[in-house]
Amino acid sequence: MIKKIAWDTFKNTGDINAFLELKQIENIEKNINMDKEEDLEENGKLESKWDNTL
Repeated sequence: MIKKIAWDTFKNTGDINAFLELKQIENIEKNINMDKEEDLEENGKLESKWDNTL
């Protein structure tokens, strides 16, 4: 979603800096989500979808 907003902003304003800043935000969000998953896996709080099936 942020990628679309960044692209639309760039198309409307022609300001490459706005596009690059929004792309950085998108990358930060991805890194945060990946870090959260890694932390949950390390702490044993993230269960596999197969763990609870019989």
